Amino acid sequence: MNKEELKKHLSPIQYAVTQEAATERPFTGKYDHFDQPGIYVDVVSGEPLFSSLDKYDAGCGWPAFTKPIAKRVVKEKRDQSFGMERTEVRSREAGSHLGHVFTDGPADRGGLRYCINSAALRFIPADELAAAGYGQYVDLFK
Repeated sequence: MNKEELKKHLSPIQYAVTQEAATERPFTGKYDHFDQPGIYVDVVSGEPLFSSLDKYDAGCGWPAFTKPIAKRVVKEKRDQSFGMERTEVRSREAGSHLGHVFTDGPADRGGLRYCINSAALRFIPADELAAAGYGQYVDLFK
């Protein structure tokens, strides 16, 4: 999709986050305190990104995950914006800005915290995975 199509398809905050690397305000995203089983996909492309099995409450104000659903689905790049040293996370297929990854996650689960904007995600409930075309992830929730 070109930029004009994306602006029609996405809400203003979804567009700002995924296309302009904006960040939603902490504790305002719909998936911050959300605990249903299922997967989170890129709001732009539908590419599977994270599983609820790897989600945890980091208390940071954004959904936090210990790892992506598969390492290949995200790409990471150095981000020195706003005078900080961070690692930005983008979806591989659409190049959507998702958030950042930090090394202060649960040590017993790999030590990473993928801090992701809710606006970059769409949730697919576990009981709807097959019907939505994500059948390969059904077994994760059995």
